[in-house]
Amino acid sequence: MSERGVLSGIRVVDFGHHVAGPLAALLLADNGADVVHVDRPGATGGDQWQDAYLNRGKRRITLDLRDAADRDVARRLATRADVVIENFRPGVLDRYGLGWADLDRPSLVYCSLPGFPAGDPRADLPGWEGIVAAATGNCRVRPGQAPPGWDADRPVYSAIPMASNFAAFAAAYAIVGAIVGRHRTGLGDRIEVPLYSAMFEAIGGAGAYPVARGLATERPIAGNGSGGYRCADGRYVQFNPIGASTRFLRWFLDAAGAGDWAAEGLTDRARMDREPHLAQLLRDRLAALFLTRPAQAWEDLAAAAGVPLARTRTTAEWLATPHARESGQVVCLDDPVFGPLWMPGAAVGVEGVTPALSPRHLPDADRAAVLRGLDGPASEHEGSGEAELPFAGLRVVDLTQILAGPTAGRLLGELGADVTKINSPQRKIGAHGFVNRGKHTMLLDVESPRGQQVLWRLLDGADVLVQNFPRSTAERYGLSWAHVRARRPDLVYVSVSCYGYGGPWESRRGYETQAQAASGIMCRAGDAERPRVLGPYNLLDYGTGVLAAFAAALGLYHRATTGAGVHAHTSLTQAATHHQGVHLVGADQRVTAEPSGPYALGTGPLHRFHRASDGWLFVAGGAGDEDFASATSAEWVTKLRSAGIAAHEVVGLAELMTDPAVRARGLAVSQLSEEAGEVVMPGIAIGLTRTPARLGAAVRRPGADGPAVLAAHGYGDNDIEELARGWVLQTAALPSGWDHF
Repeated sequence: MSERGVLSGIRVVDFGHHVAGPLAALLLADNGADVVHVDRPGATGGDQWQDAYLNRGKRRITLDLRDAADRDVARRLATRADVVIENFRPGVLDRYGLGWADLDRPSLVYCSLPGFPAGDPRADLPGWEGIVAAATGNCRVRPGQAPPGWDADRPVYSAIPMASNFAAFAAAYAIVGAIVGRHRTGLGDRIEVPLYSAMFEAIGGAGAYPVARGLATERPIAGNGSGGYRCADGRYVQFNPIGASTRFLRWFLDAAGAGDWAAEGLTDRARMDREPHLAQLLRDRLAALFLTRPAQAWEDLAAAAGVPLARTRTTAEWLATPHARESGQVVCLDDPVFGPLWMPGAAVGVEGVTPALSPRHLPDADRAAVLRGLDGPASEHEGSGEAELPFAGLRVVDLTQILAGPTAGRLLGELGADVTKINSPQRKIGAHGFVNRGKHTMLLDVESPRGQQVLWRLLDGADVLVQNFPRSTAERYGLSWAHVRARRPDLVYVSVSCYGYGGPWESRRGYETQAQAASGIMCRAGDAERPRVLGPYNLLDYGTGVLAAFAAALGLYHRATTGAGVHAHTSLTQAATHHQGVHLVGADQRVTAEPSGPYALGTGPLHRFHRASDGWLFVAGGAGDEDFASATSAEWVTKLRSAGIAAHEVVGLAELMTDPAVRARGLAVSQLSEEAGEVVMPGIAIGLTRTPARLGAAVRRPGADGPAVLAAHGYGDNDIEELARGWVLQTAALPSGWDHF
């Protein structure tokens, strides 16, 4: 494998600005692509900290697209590139003759990341994060995390550019997917991932529900004593012993010397459900217990016990942890302005390949070299094959649990792969109806020798395996990369974890909340009173899912070009690091006045949420002296937009998921579930021009496809009945796929 990266030889032109476009291009550059970033005239890098991160590893040239000569240079760059990335408002580059149709190259992969989709009435609205957050309900405090006396209607502003990040993650995945498809057909594609659309990936299962029951009331994560706890040193830990059983709670109590609590029913989930006072007693006992030791001692104890618990850290503290540094999740590059500078490392890892990370160049530093390159040949991938989805004909075995891994499998299916989802028998399966949409579902005991025989038969015909076992568990099951590579050296093996591979924490367990706590996100969402879980959506679970799909696409491109399989991996903390990237870079050096905490409304008087007579709206522009309480939010939005000021009323999740315009764009979809009747869920965020992404059929009740899957792999009826009798395959009394919603 080339040390220069999986995408070595791929040429990218990055017309991006702010976050979304440059970040998508960065993810490609980190994996070996040759990226030329086009700066606007007079640019000095803007926010130097942000520029040092988003434009590292790229060559740079400054061009004025209003100038005919510079437009010609830009066009010549684009006609020699494999990929063009831009995040202007729809139609802007078309006016300069640089749109998809203008370039007229069948092999070109052209990716647009506007704020709102082309054709949307808001398409001309600047895609500021606050505007998109208001439009998608991404401005609520998570249930259970509000300060006392909280006004539930009050919005909150987060400085994390979540919409831009999700759009960039999804764009990088779609771009590499299109490159994989082009390798087979010779045809590129036009990709559109608006920031608004990308937020539906972040919404995920929160926006899924059976119509007969309606959208579920949001509840805090409180099972088995879950929550944030203050420790003896005044610091906090985030403890979440959730899962299919109370095993994590029991392990923790045993390690803490409190195993006798079990005799009082405090580890009996069914009894605590029947007797709510026991659940409260458990939380009270835990609160007192955590006050007996400092936070670091509890983190160390939990790690040794295999329990999901993390000490809450600031972003600067995460940047300095040995784990973040040794695992490569943060790296130090010699920046031309700041000198040695810590910043996010690679968002995904590919075993055997060193990420192609190098310091940024300053604007226009590479003009001469870029201009010389214009005399070189255009892309050699031109072709006239028949358009089809990039992963059509590929088979994926998805062994993952919870949200992140299954999201990766769903996304691979949306670009054409045939996905078989395997869960353990006799377990509840959360968010099944959404994250496993479009998959074949079976319940197989892969821990048993007989179950492993079945699994290996499936893997013998597969192209991709996605798993999220702890590293030691995968080795114990004989399903590590080393085991799989020995039998299937051409398989793409994708691992998803909490803390990533390499570094002292690689075997630790954790969920969304542990990654938020460890990486600094909870301190951003919190205040002087305590750290808080950032909400309302699971930015790390679903963000990691998109990055895992990106990792799989990289693996598939590597296999397509070399014939060899590869181990690709990512983690919740890698997603957390890049979600905070524009703030994390140099966090050990700079002091910022970043808005944070539940009371934050914006970055200043001209960029913030305002209360109208009937609700709230976000305004980005010169309207700071207005009396917003004098009119409704809709009236203010109409007035401000007519004056050229960006504004958007705050939209609730229930309203969003039933909006006819959202339904018409396929961002919210209805399907017919055999179990729950009509169900609603987020649709597809990625737009493809040649062959639209595939929604996939409504997933059946967990395990319902097991017999059909095995029959397709050569098992007869007697074999299947024998597996069911031996508790290897569950085919009866199947669990619900929609009780969670």
